Amino acid sequence: MTHLADARGILQADGYKGYAKLYEPEPDGTPRLREAACWAHLRRDFHDVWTSTKSEIARETLDRIGKLYDIERDSEPMCAIGLSTMASGQPADVRHAARQKFSQPKVEAFFAWSEQQLLRIPGKSNLAKAFRYGLNRAEAFSLFLTDGRVAIDNNPAERALRPIGIGRKNWLFAGADTGAETLARAMTIIETAKLNGLDPQAYLADILDHKINRLDELLPWNWTPMAMQNSQAA
Repeated sequence: MTHLADARGILQADGYKGYAKLYEPEPDGTPRLREAACWAHLRRDFHDVWTSTKSEIARETLDRIGKLYDIERDSEPMCAIGLSTMASGQPADVRHAARQKFSQPKVEAFFAWSEQQLLRIPGKSNLAKAFRYGLNRAEAFSLFLTDGRVAIDNNPAERALRPIGIGRKNWLFAGADTGAETLARAMTIIETAKLNGLDPQAYLADILDHKINRLDELLPWNWTPMAMQNSQAA
């Protein structure tokens, strides 16, 4: 974690214990990284209980969490206060206003209800474990209510990493450090192209056909397809 020693801001992740030191405050008490918990991870725990036991409590928990997601994507509540849809591309102030009005009461009710359920179920059950996971991180799960920059979950980041996980076995052919380094460079270019809204295959095919050595013109955020350049020149 030494490479993150100077990092500041918000980290949205699951409850992996290895992150704990990143959330420790500075000697003067100011926070280094603020923890934003992922509601998708919490939902997954209750979904696993529901599929294996058909617990009605787990089912209701899923319904309660689902209503928070409804608010995130539903335009109707936004219209009620003169705001547009809560799609992920909305400005932070729009998301903050909507969450304060619609999501915060549901989150507060969810955690109060969770505490009540712990009194009704076996303390060592997977269901109780899931409730405790949420309650112990209630502040982190609530951060998205007070900061519109924070998403309700980190699913976009996980989706971006999924190709790495899926391809892991396919990349064993790298065989040596030099091969792995070459692969890392290639994946960096591909993922950077995606982040800039480009088709990686079209981007790579075009830049590899260039005969120029002006690297800055070929970077994903500066790139203009060769066919378009020729059209503009004509």
